[in-house]
Amino acid sequence: MPRSKIKKSDSQPAGLSSRCSKDIYGSQRVVIEKVSPEIDNGVFPIKRVVGEEVAVQADVFTEGHDEVNARLLYRIKGEKKWTTVAMRHLGNDRWEGRFAVKKREVYEYTVEGWVNAFQTWQHDLRKKHDAGQDVRVDLEIGYDLLKRVTKQFKGAEIEEIKKSARQVRGTDSAESVKTALSEDLNEKLSRYPDPKTICTYSRNLTVRVERSRALFSSWYEFFPRSFGPGKKHGTFKDSGKFLPEIRRMGFDVVYLPPVHPIGRTNRKGRNNNPVAEKNAPGCPWAIGAKEGGHKAIHPGLGTIEDFTAFVKKAEGLGLEVALDLAYQCSPDHPYVKDHPQWFKWRPDGTVQYAENPPKKYEDVLPINFETDDWQNLWQELKSIVNFWMEKGVKIFRVDNPHTKPFVFWKWLISEIHKEDPDVIFLAEAFTRPKVMRQLAKLGFTQSYTYFTWRTSQWDFVQYMTELTKTDMREYFRPNFWPNTPDILPYHLQRGGRPAFVARFILAATLSSNYGIYGPAYEVCEHEPLSEQKEEYLHSEKYEIKDWDRTKSGHIIDIITTVNRIRRENAALQTTWNLKFCETDNASLLCYIKVSGDNRLLIVVNTDSYNAQSGWIRIPFQELGLSGPPLKATDLIADDRYYWNQEWNYVSLNPYIFPAHIFKIEPVS
Repeated sequence: MPRSKIKKSDSQPAGLSSRCSKDIYGSQRVVIEKVSPEIDNGVFPIKRVVGEEVAVQADVFTEGHDEVNARLLYRIKGEKKWTTVAMRHLGNDRWEGRFAVKKREVYEYTVEGWVNAFQTWQHDLRKKHDAGQDVRVDLEIGYDLLKRVTKQFKGAEIEEIKKSARQVRGTDSAESVKTALSEDLNEKLSRYPDPKTICTYSRNLTVRVERSRALFSSWYEFFPRSFGPGKKHGTFKDSGKFLPEIRRMGFDVVYLPPVHPIGRTNRKGRNNNPVAEKNAPGCPWAIGAKEGGHKAIHPGLGTIEDFTAFVKKAEGLGLEVALDLAYQCSPDHPYVKDHPQWFKWRPDGTVQYAENPPKKYEDVLPINFETDDWQNLWQELKSIVNFWMEKGVKIFRVDNPHTKPFVFWKWLISEIHKEDPDVIFLAEAFTRPKVMRQLAKLGFTQSYTYFTWRTSQWDFVQYMTELTKTDMREYFRPNFWPNTPDILPYHLQRGGRPAFVARFILAATLSSNYGIYGPAYEVCEHEPLSEQKEEYLHSEKYEIKDWDRTKSGHIIDIITTVNRIRRENAALQTTWNLKFCETDNASLLCYIKVSGDNRLLIVVNTDSYNAQSGWIRIPFQELGLSGPPLKATDLIADDRYYWNQEWNYVSLNPYIFPAHIFKIEPVS
């Protein structure tokens, strides 16, 4: 039977998980698969901030019993040279390597594997020698393997390998075997694989590296118009006087709802009344009037110059200003007249306003992203971001991104990051899980979450496990908000001050990014529009408020203390180190966060109505400790406890204080 000819096109069959440096199929002996982290087959990058580590794992194996080695390769995208890291074998053909990202760049990484002929020979030699067999021929084979390496490579270490090769071929069999089996020689040889045998994973994967505020931030949201004297419309000059207090409380991001002119057509009144009373200020999210649109300032707030002065004052205090990016318009927005093609028009000649049947939002018009003029529309929407970037804004909280096309966000965020990689986008999307995940994958820096509605120990364990222990950890950075101007959850309506304290501590310690809507939160504003709605009565969205932040029961000092604890403890500056602890009471949520020698154990009573007590198990291994005794310092109350056993008793009365934040230290 005649032999069939192997074509070059047959040398890399479709579907293989690795690339081989030689273009004949016969040399492709190593399989590389199940590389992690990898998001959707490498379509999307994983996310890190400067200084974080990337732990890469992969299955790397070959047929038979030959020994396999693997290494991790990484570089800044666009560079020619790779940095290599030897991967360690975890067992069952699973390998791991790690590298730290040091610059705000896009990195790429991949995995290589090869059959290590010398290590395979070493393994067989050891078994033969231990069995008392004659290994003289085997030593000659080992010598040939070593000589092959010394001919292919040069350098000081190669000269050492040459010396070992001569010793392997020496007359003293015992010394030759000792040299041949040395771990030092094996390590040297592992750094010089035969290039013809190296197989590389089928694709390069990417890491987008961002600044530290992407991972660690404390947001404070407020309406500047409510900071005038009495109920007079406040200005940026008025609200600028509040910035030092925001900083004193320990926040680093001050987020402003839309600051643009508000439409007058179909303006909403108090409590979202479709008929507005005289002089109703309107909802800031109904953007656009005769005074301008998304690139204009509401006249009642001041001028563009007043805004830039506000931004500079915030910067001087160590605060960043975040702006609301809401791609929607009031019927009075200049876009409606100048670009009618960007909106949907009904058969009766009226423009389509926003609806979520049976709800109607007559003061807001959604933008028609299916317009034939979509390219000009996209460029104009991007120019809005550019406009505010020029005014010093680098953080945008994006309103309802889940109602705009994914392809638009991918393009916009990518284009903005080409101009300034420090810009942060927070996705305000309380919607279906897959939609929220997709927004995070395609570029949003941080994301709103379902934290607002998680209440029980089981809820938190399940949800936080999903966020931190699945591949969501690689691209979805949670930002926990216990309240927003739109949402007053039932547990805050009914749980009183204890609920506000407990929910704040949970948000600020479970997640390294969190925010509150104030002053409503610090004064524990809890009156709902009705018992059936998670909405504020007399919502600030529709009226100017006159907040009294000194009223009895406020939690300003608690917020200030917890934010100080966050700044002083590195363990609270990341979300990914969270681990839950055992308790014998389902109302007690107990968890640890560790960063080096900084060890914290947090216990929260999730029952806002009753005192709860029980036993918690100290996870010594996860804390990096050998065992008791331990000193536990409550960082809020400054109380000290000494624990001499694995299980320890705690009791939390929500009316006194619903949580402990313990700093754990060994007793020497």
